[in-house]
Amino acid sequence: MAPKIVPELEDLVEGLGVPGIAAIVLLPVIIPVATGMGKPIAKTMIKGGIVLYEKGKGVLAEVGENFEDVLAEAKAELAAEKVKELEATVTHPEVG
Repeated sequence: MAPKIVPELEDLVEGLGVPGIAAIVLLPVIIPVATGMGKPIAKTMIKGGIVLYEKGKGVLAEVGENFEDVLAEAKAELAAEKVKELEATVTHPEVG
């Protein structure tokens, strides 16, 4: 006996019941409506993601600039301390 690929109509009707059959009948109407509603929602989500990305880039750029400023200040302070140490060594050789 060959396996059944397509179920019998009676078995299908019993298994699905009235809500299942109604869903199958209304499916050609439901899919375009759901697609029509889904596209604007997807576009809105994508636009929100783009806005967040752009704001994030700006924030990261600002943080990077602040970090570079602090780094430059720290390097300048270290250089100034080395200059003072060298001056102290040159003027007072017995200290070094």
